[in-house]
Amino acid sequence: MPTALPYGLRDVKITPYTGEAATTLGTAVDLPNGRTFSFSESEDFEELRGDDKVVTVVGKGPSVEWELEAGGLSFEAVKIMTGAVITTTGVVPNVVTKMTKKTTDKRPFFKVEGQAISDSGGDIHCVLDRCRLTGSFEGEFSDGSFFLTSGSGQALGSLA
Repeated sequence: MPTALPYGLRDVKITPYTGEAATTLGTAVDLPNGRTFSFSESEDFEELRGDDKVVTVVGKGPSVEWELEAGGLSFEAVKIMTGAVITTTGVVPNVVTKMTKKTTDKRPFFKVEGQAISDSGGDIHCVLDRCRLTGSFEGEFSDGSFFLTSGSGQALGSLA
């Protein structure tokens, strides 16, 4: 198999899990103007020591930390990532979209799929299952600047 040399970020989609068990996938939503999708996989290990030596080590299960950044704001994506309630009122040109987050709203699980193009032909997809925002979800309105949103969290291994 040839070595893939991915370049750039072509697309990022997030898909909500539905139901109490968070095992069924809903409809994928595109992150507008994806800028970055980064990930770092790690695992904590525990040592069994005895007779003044390490006898064995065992992993506690992999964990992936991830970060996303996109230009613009998809309210459906915000809803999937934060668990917020999105309401829209008014008619064009006086439409108001409001994001409401209660203290009792929980951050849900979702799947992230990033796509990069490859110079060797074809696309490369990175899929993270059971993602949850465990860090911040950020955005900033600033004079003379595009609106960027970002979020970070952890992904757990697939249940399947």
